[in-house]
Amino acid sequence: MSHKVKLEPVGIEMDVEEGETILSAAFRQGLMLMHGCKEGQCSACKSFLLDGDLDMERYSTFALADYEREEGYVLLCRSHAYSDLEIELINYDEDMLHSGLPVREALAEVRAIDVLTHDIRRLVLGLVEPADLAFRAGQYVDLTIPGTDHVRSFSMANTPASAGVLEFLIKMYPGGRFSSLLAGELSVGDRLRLEGPYGMCTLRPSSERDLVMLGGGAGMAPLLSLLRSLAETRSGRRIRFYYGARSRSDLFYLDELADLGRRLPGLTFVPALSAPAAGDGWEGETGMVTDVLDRHEDDLGSFEAYLCGPPPMIDAAVPVLIGKGIDESRIHFDKFTVSAEAGSATA
Repeated sequence: MSHKVKLEPVGIEMDVEEGETILSAAFRQGLMLMHGCKEGQCSACKSFLLDGDLDMERYSTFALADYEREEGYVLLCRSHAYSDLEIELINYDEDMLHSGLPVREALAEVRAIDVLTHDIRRLVLGLVEPADLAFRAGQYVDLTIPGTDHVRSFSMANTPASAGVLEFLIKMYPGGRFSSLLAGELSVGDRLRLEGPYGMCTLRPSSERDLVMLGGGAGMAPLLSLLRSLAETRSGRRIRFYYGARSRSDLFYLDELADLGRRLPGLTFVPALSAPAAGDGWEGETGMVTDVLDRHEDDLGSFEAYLCGPPPMIDAAVPVLIGKGIDESRIHFDKFTVSAEAGSATA
């Protein structure tokens, strides 16, 4: 059965099948509702049930406490409609709501697996069916681990202009269910299933604000996608990109970032090493990347921020950015669960 779901205070109505979650129905119809893990773990899609009857799949009480459930709060990624519903969105971005792209399933073929550092690999996929996948710079897809129903979320590093190709930067984890495949189990020509696009770490269509970006590890991926996209449009916006790594050997794509600096006159790239090796000869910034940003910046009130990296980095960065004058609504990042293996979660 299909039911009507009205979303307030934006006045949007959509159809939801009983077999799909409300969030999945929104994705299917190209509505960009706030979301993160899509697994009932992060609370990004928390909303309030105004009227109607729904049921929820299992979720974490860290995302939705029992007392909140009793008050009427729900997680859209876990909610199934059993009548027409009226739901109040708690977190939403009017600028993004109607800029969504319908989520699609796709089959892709491995074109390349390259070593970038001792623990970061570049995975390039060529789309087979369909031959292309529309997405926005900064978004991610879910890749299915072959032979299972399990997925891992990874952000694209390329831009939508790269027709039919998806590029990912993936951190290797000992025993990682997906990342371990890149150590020899996955080869050029192998095929993978994926679904997307997802994610809110995209440029806001109506904004021309200056940008501050903060990344670490494989979190380079969505930020590089944004930078490449800005270069394609010859953007004149000021961009401060702070990137954290442990030692000099953990830095990569420095030549491309230098080239992007020439194509984007407003770009300042600041790499920071938290534990430079004795032989690094490093004369740049040292310390945690959030502390480096704190030392460099005074007033960021005219900026908006884009973050991607380990959850502790995100947690440390948000209060720093707010303290520099950025409203929390202008701090953009995607929330991932630990099982996302950092391809985008800690990327």
